Amino acid sequence: MLHRQVQERAAADWTAFVEGGLYRSLVADRLLVEHEDAPLEHATVPGAVAVIRPRELPLISYPYEWCFSQLRDAALLTLELQRRALAAGMRLRDASAYNVQFDAGRPILIDSLSFEVADAAEPWPAYRQFCEHFLAPLALMALRDVRFGLMLRDFIDGIPLDFAAALLPARTRLSPGLLAHLHLHAGAQRRAAGAATTTRRPARRMTRLGQEAVVDSLRRLVERLRWTPRGHWTEYGTQTSYTPAGAASKRQLVARFLDASGARTVWDLGANVGTYSGIAAEGGRRVVAFDQDAASVEQHWHALSTEARKSVLPLVMDLSNPSPALGWGLEERRSLVQRGPADATMALALVHHLAIGNNVPLERIAAFFARLGRWAVVEFVPKDDPMTQRLLAARPDIFPRYTLEGFREAFAQDFRIAEESRIDDSLRSLFLLEAR
Repeated sequence: MLHRQVQERAAADWTAFVEGGLYRSLVADRLLVEHEDAPLEHATVPGAVAVIRPRELPLISYPYEWCFSQLRDAALLTLELQRRALAAGMRLRDASAYNVQFDAGRPILIDSLSFEVADAAEPWPAYRQFCEHFLAPLALMALRDVRFGLMLRDFIDGIPLDFAAALLPARTRLSPGLLAHLHLHAGAQRRAAGAATTTRRPARRMTRLGQEAVVDSLRRLVERLRWTPRGHWTEYGTQTSYTPAGAASKRQLVARFLDASGARTVWDLGANVGTYSGIAAEGGRRVVAFDQDAASVEQHWHALSTEARKSVLPLVMDLSNPSPALGWGLEERRSLVQRGPADATMALALVHHLAIGNNVPLERIAAFFARLGRWAVVEFVPKDDPMTQRLLAARPDIFPRYTLEGFREAFAQDFRIAEESRIDDSLRSLFLLEAR
């Protein structure tokens, strides 16, 4: 159970935040995770004036796993929180993307201790952090390549502004917002880093109206950034070898196998645009839908209704290179495996991509799936299937064990085969597997 404590030095800020009404307002509007007060004896170090127990979320995701629109939504949430804090005489001391999570389909702040009483004439101290965590990656994703979002996995403290400015197209200097908040901001950082430190410069002052203008300028800039998903993977869900009867059979089998597993949480591995994630979400299940293609995840996110987003969270994840543990001591950000296990995983039309497209032995695939969840619904696509033939068209067939019997033998090492069924009017088979 997670607890957080408020130290004496932050007591005035905490009192202003809670008793001034800002906490209640943000929780009521679902912008901030709520908490319960806990006894002071739960404090882990001396000097605590309060201990709180925030509501725990079912899954923690990270900015490098979000699609463009999710990162943009998180940025707009952060700016809205700063706007409302300023109106209450407070401000965000942090603007870290890691302080935001997706809860029931909405971005939400999880760090209640980020608020402090504002100095009416002091610039926003988290301005640089906001630009590095949100503005720089969003600009690169929208104006260069959406895959720049993956750079957040290496730059976990945000993309350096001088680096982002050098990578952006020259035409971005013609945008007043990008010029001010990225290019000139990066230049100011370089000058400050190179300036002599023997003479202390007076702190820059800013009026309350100026602070609000900065937030409004950032909001309008972020809202103007757009990215349209493109790519053949977004059409992959409709480019299958299924007949209508085969597609109906697969839907029925997936639903029946999930019912048999009794799973309440499902990880859909290789979800594409979420065709089967919706089936998995039926009956109140909570689904995380992973796919390596950012365009597919973006399309999936936009296709979900407000109600559907409460139970399905699409994320960008390459299963052949999943999110590792990162940060100091490899403990700041948890790996995909460490955030599990789910009750059940789904791997539909995925194994042939891993085994043939990525040269991963079937035994290794089975062992990995067994670490992710107790139950697994796995589809085997044989070599004769047109989709597997596409993979083999550009390379020699060096996969003699990639057969239905080879699949059974490989997965039997880590799973009990609870049920196996051929999909109607198809060469494919669907398995319900229970980890040993």
